[in-house]
Amino acid sequence: MRMMFLNHSFKRHSAELEAHIQRLLKSYASPQTTFELAYPEDLGGGEVLRLLEERKALSGLHHILETPALVKKAIEAEQLGFHAVIQSNTFDPGVEASRLAVRIPVIGLLRASLHFTASICDRFGLIVPLPAHMPHTMRLVQTYGMTRFVSGIKTVDLYDTGDLSGYHDAVIERTLAVGKELVEQGAQAIIPLGGKIYPYVVTPEELEPYLGVPIINTKAVGVSYAELMVRSKIAHSEKAYPWSAGLNPDKVSHRHK
Repeated sequence: MRMMFLNHSFKRHSAELEAHIQRLLKSYASPQTTFELAYPEDLGGGEVLRLLEERKALSGLHHILETPALVKKAIEAEQLGFHAVIQSNTFDPGVEASRLAVRIPVIGLLRASLHFTASICDRFGLIVPLPAHMPHTMRLVQTYGMTRFVSGIKTVDLYDTGDLSGYHDAVIERTLAVGKELVEQGAQAIIPLGGKIYPYVVTPEELEPYLGVPIINTKAVGVSYAELMVRSKIAHSEKAYPWSAGLNPDKVSHRHK
């Protein structure tokens, strides 16, 4: 299987981080599955992303503005023969719109992880990097009809636009602190969001022994969902996502004069 692992932003990772991501993805996948890390164009949302990152105010606005570029990339993936697109960001940017444009599976890590976790427990908690992530996350949960499963949401209040590898111990400390609060509030499992942190810096396996509940690896869930859909020859329901065939990716960003 050939998967496109699509970054939400046009900003490229370092060669070292790309290699690290590839190693992680391969460890989650079947031996025959390959991954190509891909990046969308900047169709106008790049400056907004820069400002929001600078202010640590990632409210979800940047994801909305990235949607046309992500849809374009999904169309390209289908035309290039990829079997599925996995959105690497845990807040599912562009996923719903892309499903209207292609018939190959487009996997959102948040939606997949919410449903997976609901299959192993009754109530679970969410952890997000910044306070600004909280309202956007809960809106997504409500849109997906999963509100009744969420026992609480907490933030580690930690985010950096550069290399986070030096934050490992701080991430562990803060995640355990808020994770214990979530468990006390009734969480029977925890989904940590913010793929740049979990699992790139801290893996769920490092947290689970101290919290005593399943800690969900959103990347692993997304890879498994994509493989299941491809292997089973299942696509998104056309009743839910009416498909527009023959879209030209270049027309997505074309401006009529």
